[in-house]
Amino acid sequence: MFGLGMQELIIILVIVLVLFGATRLPQIGEGIGKAIRNFKKSVSEPDEIDVTPKKPLSGEKKEEKEEKEEGTSKKS
Repeated sequence: MFGLGMQELIIILVIVLVLFGATRLPQIGEGIGKAIRNFKKSVSEPDEIDVTPKKPLSGEKKEEKEEKEEGTSKKS
């Protein structure tokens, strides 16, 4: 396993345990797991295309309102 023996792995585990503490290890593992899951998900899914319509500018809104009002007044 990457040229690491059992003794080296135990030493690394003890150092990590001393640095982060026993209470933080589950949180760190959970964070790493979520990061790996999200990375795999983003790599396997196709790119999304944003099809959200753009919001009209304030000037365009006024023009649209005027056009609608003119359209309703012509029908009457």
